[in-house]
Amino acid sequence: MRRLLSSTAAAVILLAAGGASAAVPAASAGSKGATFATVTTQLPRNVRPSHYDLAFTPDADKMSFKARVKISIEVVEPTSTVTLQAADLTFDKVEIAGIGQAKVKVDDEAQTASFTFAKPLAKGKYVLSIDYAGKIYTQAAGLFALDYETEAGKKRAIYTQFENSDARRFIPSWDEPFYKATYSVQATIPTGQMALGNMPIASSKDIGGGKTVVTFATSPKMSTYLLFFGLGEFDRASVKAAGVDVGVVTKKGDTPKAEFALKSAAKILPWYNDYFGTAYPLPALDNIAAPGRSQFFSAMENWGAIFYFEYAMLLDPKISTETDKQNVFVTVAHEMAHQWFGDLVTMAWWDDLWLNEGFASWMEGRATEHFHPEWNSALAAVGGREYAMGLDALSTTHPVVQHVETVEQASQAFDAITYQKGEAVIRMLESYVGHDAWRDGVRAYMKKHAHGNTVSDDLWQAVETAAKKPIKAIAHDFTLQPGVPLITVDSATCAAGKTTLALTQGEFSKDMPNKKPLTWRTPVTVRALGGGEAKTLVTGGKGSVTVEGCGPVVVNAGQNGYFRVQYGPERFAGIASNFAKLPAIDQLGVMSDAWSMGLAGYQPATDFLDLAKAAPADADPQVLSKIASVYSTIDAYYEGMPAERAAFRKLAIAKLRPLLATVGWTAKAGEPDTIAILRANLIGTLGGLGDADVAAEAIRRFNADKTDPTAIPGPLRKTILGVVAKQADAATWDAIHAQAQAEKTPLIKAQLYSLLASAENEALAKKALELALTPEPGETLSSTMISRVAGNFPDMTFDWAVANKDAVNAKVDTSSRTRFIPGLGSGSSNPAMADKIKAYAAANLAEGSRKEAEKAAASVLNRAKIRQDRLPAITAWVAKAG
Repeated sequence: MRRLLSSTAAAVILLAAGGASAAVPAASAGSKGATFATVTTQLPRNVRPSHYDLAFTPDADKMSFKARVKISIEVVEPTSTVTLQAADLTFDKVEIAGIGQAKVKVDDEAQTASFTFAKPLAKGKYVLSIDYAGKIYTQAAGLFALDYETEAGKKRAIYTQFENSDARRFIPSWDEPFYKATYSVQATIPTGQMALGNMPIASSKDIGGGKTVVTFATSPKMSTYLLFFGLGEFDRASVKAAGVDVGVVTKKGDTPKAEFALKSAAKILPWYNDYFGTAYPLPALDNIAAPGRSQFFSAMENWGAIFYFEYAMLLDPKISTETDKQNVFVTVAHEMAHQWFGDLVTMAWWDDLWLNEGFASWMEGRATEHFHPEWNSALAAVGGREYAMGLDALSTTHPVVQHVETVEQASQAFDAITYQKGEAVIRMLESYVGHDAWRDGVRAYMKKHAHGNTVSDDLWQAVETAAKKPIKAIAHDFTLQPGVPLITVDSATCAAGKTTLALTQGEFSKDMPNKKPLTWRTPVTVRALGGGEAKTLVTGGKGSVTVEGCGPVVVNAGQNGYFRVQYGPERFAGIASNFAKLPAIDQLGVMSDAWSMGLAGYQPATDFLDLAKAAPADADPQVLSKIASVYSTIDAYYEGMPAERAAFRKLAIAKLRPLLATVGWTAKAGEPDTIAILRANLIGTLGGLGDADVAAEAIRRFNADKTDPTAIPGPLRKTILGVVAKQADAATWDAIHAQAQAEKTPLIKAQLYSLLASAENEALAKKALELALTPEPGETLSSTMISRVAGNFPDMTFDWAVANKDAVNAKVDTSSRTRFIPGLGSGSSNPAMADKIKAYAAANLAEGSRKEAEKAAASVLNRAKIRQDRLPAITAWVAKAG
């Protein structure tokens, strides 16, 4: 699953509030593997499934469905009652042939259904037959509908979304990852519509009355959350790759917009076959694009039928940017990696979710580096690591491998620690053992555990055996405990042309600076400027390393380590004075450390500004984009301080405007893709900083767009409209609103409604919030609009959302409600907001579901601390520089 990462209103899943009375301690990362007897479960262990034979009829108009499922089960201990998971389902008849009908008892809170028979079931195999009915939802959970506009009028398509625990809303089941089974699915659908599933359609029969019965081929053994069904007026295009029918599925007329995704998937598949050493085992692999949004995810790795929201897969020349193109490739690579990490080999329980997500995140980077080296994606990985460290340095963090007992806790495991920290730890360990040894370990892991379930130590054992190098202890340090190591350079002495560094390992914390540091066995790579490279393993909190050369030494050279670096003033000054000579990835790493360490008080916050000042105009575009991003962040801290903000903006604009002058507003033939991204970033940042020239040019192009088709090039449309919408007055807001109402292309329509929510005018922001609660934007877009308003007005939006709690939650994925409203306030710098968030959580969220609210409150307090303690030094630096 491709998670959405948002600083204002990220979403995670809320599914069941039920307790875990049946749960036992999970097989930990230190265990020898999970078994049926030991894996965590919320169900009795006396029955397990092996096959589901499902026949159902969806009624998209009535937003409901009827179904019959025959489940092949094995009773391993005699029992009179079979208990499985079910939510929002009504039961007509439950029986076992030769045994009779069962009495049904539903527990809505635990999301279970229990079927009790008149006589006990002896050990053995049975077929449990269930007739039932369920709902079609308006948000992405269970079987859900998405409405969209076309030139021919409004259309409706239906899809499924089950991760982590929403299959129970569609099929009564053992809805946990360890209970793998095969699936046969038959659907009665409107004749002429296209049905999609994990497997190709084996047979199709027109039964008259406008109905057709389609039967899909039986799936391989898999977990419930990977089951998929889709239905609508679709088009499909496909190619053969490595013997597999690789396809894209879109609404009618949109397959040309999926061409890049299709070509990318066709290239990636054989490369993954080789890397994993195990061929993709299904006959087809569809990539399915759907209009709409979710607050939780952008794409989902259903086996053989990957689901994407359109913005994550389609490229429309009228609006798509170079960033969009790169994101499409990365998302396709991520979801396809899941076909192995997650689908073929699945974590035994949600404790080890990172085995799915961390590895897919890492593999997306590997694929991007291989197929698109011109994008320099290793630098993007530094950004992902930074995002994870930002959360991991707060007291509300958690280990990569965390024990999960309830469905809600599983839902909240989908975060940057699982994804981006998981990816960063893998990169570090891969660098430590070597690329070839790591790949050999992954291949052995896939071969041994195909179609099975694993815990983290299964992987560590495979890599350790292949590499013939111990990594398990290092891996445990970084995955079984939370936090960010801090490597401090205590001394650097040069003798005989070599520099020896004395290193100390502490812990980097943003809100607990005096805590006793944890210890990590930390792989460290250093490089002397103009000299050599050396590696060491810091253990027990101390270490040293000697490297050829006597120039400044960069610690964490290549940026593969997951730790912060503290140099001390003299050594940092040496690096800063030679900043332009560093490789781009180390420029980015040194800047990132300086900024985060400065905000946390480990070194002057102005060190970053010194580096930004020293950065050459021809630095890598991603380095320059980092500078622009931090300038925007600093600008936001100056909210409510007009004089100080004006002074800072003058300095920032003076740095960035010459860069924009160099790249220009118009793309040049043959320019690198990274320049196109930098252009958009600079225009957006300068517009946000109030650059009068940029704002005027954006408005000029916006006004000219009605008559001049060249005024707003497609790759800049989002950026230019973003600048205009941010500074919109009432007339401009109304003009964008009129465009949104008239637009028939869902991808563009969604962008326009999002823009309405970005106005810096508070009255217009309130107008956007009220619009979001109407049906007009579409059921799945409203929450995106609310989040966008919160980016500019977190305090106002949070208060408004609390006052309209029920109406707001109705517009949010059920899987996102524990996080959504608390997240709206997370961008505030007012300490009182932290108390409001905690009060909201106490009044509205179950005790086990407050982790995300706690993170939001911690973010507010950290922002308030930065504003109070760090901003004065930045203000003084700006005054001196000005």
